[in-house]
Amino acid sequence: MTKLRETVDIDAPAADVWAVVQEDVVHARRWTTNLTKVEKLDDGPPGVGTRYRYHLDLPGGIKETVDVEQGVYKKPKHCAGKFIKGPLKGTWSYTYTERKDSTRLVYEMDYELAGLLRFAGGLLSRQYAEGIRVNLLRLKKYVESGKGPKASKTPAGR
Repeated sequence: MTKLRETVDIDAPAADVWAVVQEDVVHARRWTTNLTKVEKLDDGPPGVGTRYRYHLDLPGGIKETVDVEQGVYKKPKHCAGKFIKGPLKGTWSYTYTERKDSTRLVYEMDYELAGLLRFAGGLLSRQYAEGIRVNLLRLKKYVESGKGPKASKTPAGR
């Protein structure tokens, strides 16, 4: 398994960062590269058990879809889950820590490549890690510019 951990500090309340990352997932293309579309596979608001399908456009012209399922949904502190279909196997998580004037967002992934992606091996893993780093910086710029939704009034811990 490959472990990945990236951190970014965003000048915004945790609830606003959460609103962009966890509640507006289908619009992640606005701040994410290598993503052509996200589909929410379940009805109702996001929460434990919600599944998403990510359509990826990876380096080298590789197109893949990855399905994930949320197993933890503790608004606005922690969202985590697992890859349930596609070329990635393992788990992922977002942890939000509110500070005085900012939110520290930590993205962690413990994964292995499967299918055709496993043949790309280390090269794709390095590119993927760099992509996560770049996307967290893009998220920071997106949120700090005032774009995206703000915190909703839905109850915590759904």
